[in-house]
Amino acid sequence: MTTDAKVKGPASYFPSIEKTYGQPVAHWLKILDSLNDKKHMEQVAFLKATHKIGHGHANALVAYHRSRHGA
Repeated sequence: MTTDAKVKGPASYFPSIEKTYGQPVAHWLKILDSLNDKKHMEQVAFLKATHKIGHGHANALVAYHRSRHGA
């Protein structure tokens, strides 16, 4: 029996984010590195306002970034 390793959680949005906004996820994570002093929703608002990223995609990027940095 085989199991499919389906990506779940925030990372499941990554292919759509890369296709929609034309940048690799690493690009967005690097931007978020510079916003470590901001709260979750402040980071989401920054991505939405500055880079015109939709709310769901911005939230997924921030959630993933924060989970990797223990925030």
